[in-house]
Amino acid sequence: MFSLQAIFGKGDRFFNLLEASAQEAHESVQFLLQMLKSPRESKSFDDLVLTRRKEKKLAAQISEELVRTFVTGLEREDIEALASVLYKIPKAVEKFAERFSLAPPDMRDVDFAPQAEMLEKATAQVLVMVRQLRNIKELEKVKELNDRLQYIEGEADKLMVNLLRDLYGGRYDSLKVLVVKDLYELLEKVIDRCRDAGNVVVQIALKDS
Repeated sequence: MFSLQAIFGKGDRFFNLLEASAQEAHESVQFLLQMLKSPRESKSFDDLVLTRRKEKKLAAQISEELVRTFVTGLEREDIEALASVLYKIPKAVEKFAERFSLAPPDMRDVDFAPQAEMLEKATAQVLVMVRQLRNIKELEKVKELNDRLQYIEGEADKLMVNLLRDLYGGRYDSLKVLVVKDLYELLEKVIDRCRDAGNVVVQIALKDS
């Protein structure tokens, strides 16, 4: 005999998985900050890699649940879209960490912390927005949260312009400019993924409003 409660309870399962995925994305940036503060220690990088693996496992669980579940609290394509973009956040963070660890020693005098702190704020905001999915009909609340995320992205863009202005100011040799610019762009990609996640949440809210 089928249990309707068991069937419809699957919706909570997706909310839980998406929230866990957003939490891992946020933690990946926190580990990145620790790594930047103590670049010679390998623990933060190992933790960051582990976070990305957890995120990949969560994405796989979401895909499996979608195959097995008939009723979901959100539309399937929305769940897939959000899970995909959340997975890309720690993936991009890990790529930055790998490039940073391979960079020459003189790259260590470049301060990436201001950007990483912006990313921490952005991923924290994404986590709040994903948690809001349980009350997705509160459209104005979702828009307010997304406005905050957009503001953080705008501040990060301004910071990026200032950093590039300094980088191109003639103080650095050409190799350092290329390496640092590549690292800056990887961090910028992370905040772009946060923006994408916020946009998906807003689209879901608009559908349900």
